[in-house]
Order: sequence, then structure tokens, then C-alpha cells
Amino acid sequence: MVIALVVIGLLLLIGIFFYNGLIGKKNQVTNAFSAIDVMLKKRFDLIPNLVEVVKQYTNYEQGTLSKIVELRSKAISGNTSDAEKALIDTQLSSSVKGLMVNIEQYPDLKANSNFINLQSTWTESEEQIAAARRTYNAAVTDYNNAIMMFPGSMFAGMLNFQPITVLTTAEEERKNISAKELFNN
Repeated sequence: MVIALVVIGLLLLIGIFFYNGLIGKKNQVTNAFSAIDVMLKKRFDLIPNLVEVVKQYTNYEQGTLSKIVELRSKAISGNTSDAEKALIDTQLSSSVKGLMVNIEQYPDLKANSNFINLQSTWTESEEQIAAARRTYNAAVTDYNNAIMMFPGSMFAGMLNFQPITVLTTAEEERKNISAKELFNN
């Protein structure tokens, strides 16, 4: 009888240990995604300033500027899922990269101190977002390993913990960039 109680108590302690570990890892994933959200908010706050400075110098990039403003509005609307935020983030990054390439055609804009500051802040923001994504993916991998490896997989299955998808790069962004094409256009 005493041995049975000790075994039950030991199993209960092991279960509590694994449960708390899984909850901790899941919370790390949530925290890491929140850090990405903070960085994206910073980026979204830069967009109106970037758009206004570019508008002063060019009438030719209106389609791109409109798309950037539209994506920003969707992103800050507050009723987007994490998956939608990731998709908007990818589309927005692509649009702004395209805009930055097209800026080469406007020497006055490239020399404008406000634009130079915005471009520098934008680059810093992009680097912070990339670092936050790496942290998120590391937390997701740690969590997924914990719920998929034995003996954590037994507890995760019983407690309905589900794997989380890491953030990935869109296929179009994986392609090599041709400097020749950039400078010939």
C-alpha cells in the first residue's frame, strides 16, 4: 500500500513537472511572437512617414504607396490572426523592398535627410524583426521538440498540446537577387 502511494505520488510529480515544462515552453512561444508584434508595430509606425517623404518627390510610385498604406491598415486593424499578420508582414516587406529599389531613380529623394533617417530606421527595424523571428522559431522548435519527443509526447497527447508552425520565408524572397537587373531597370 505504501509502495503504491509512493509510485502514484512519483508519477504525479513527474506529470506536474512535464506539464509545467510544456506550459513554460508554450508561453515562451507566445512571448516570442509578442516581440515580433512589437517590432511590426514599430515598422507600421514608420510607414506613414516614409510614404509622406516619398510622396513629396515622386508621382510615379503611387500604386506601391497605396498598397503599402492598405497593408498597414490591415495589419493595425486589430482583428487579424497571427497567420494573417505573418502574411501581411511578408507582403509589406516585399512592397517596401520594391519601393526602396525604385528610389534609386530619385536622386533628390535619396539625398533628403528625412528620407536617409527613415531609411536607416527602417533597416534597423528590419534587423530587429529578423532577430525576433529567429527567437520565435527557436522557441517554437524547443516547444515542438518537447511535445514530440518521449516522454513529453505522452503528456502532450493527453493534454492536447499541438505543434506550432515556424515562420518561413516566402518562396519569392528566397530567389537570388540579380544586381545586374536591379541596376539595368
